[in-house]
Amino acid sequence: MSAVGIETLRDGFTRPVPAAPWHVVWTSSHCEQLVCDQLSARGFHPFLPRVATWSLRAGRRHQVLVPVFPGYVFLNDALDRAAHVEARKARGVVRVLGDGWERPAVVPPAEMDALRRLVDAGVPALPHPYLSEGRRVRITGGPLAGLEGVVLRTRPEKGMLVLSVHMLQRSVAAEVDWSYVEAA
Repeated sequence: MSAVGIETLRDGFTRPVPAAPWHVVWTSSHCEQLVCDQLSARGFHPFLPRVATWSLRAGRRHQVLVPVFPGYVFLNDALDRAAHVEARKARGVVRVLGDGWERPAVVPPAEMDALRRLVDAGVPALPHPYLSEGRRVRITGGPLAGLEGVVLRTRPEKGMLVLSVHMLQRSVAAEVDWSYVEAA
């Protein structure tokens, strides 16, 4: 596991950046940090993206770090058979996503870079449902509240919602604000 560069963190410390593909490890519920710690102890390079959120405990509000993607840890290592088996031995690991040890799923580096930059920037962020074109959604607010339809086109702040009358085999499309859209 060789490093190709040095990354400077927000607090001024530096760390080596390994030259390896990014993989996804599926964990048991609420075991993300446990898996991350165990993989680090075994010489792997895990990444657990977390964001700050408010929690109410014992009648007091506290800010806590929660995983951006509950149940998943990213792994930046080349996974041959031995490394794959070693990663799966960590307590709390369900599996490494992909088609077995021969073909583990790989996350594109651009997506991981964007995610790491977001987490390192420390800006407020919230988990959001993955909405893709063709997905059935429900409008939660505004003048179209309660309507269900299909996402036709996605843009950063607006999208096209298609409402259909199947008996007539006709549809109508309307532009909607993403802040009022959730998966149906």
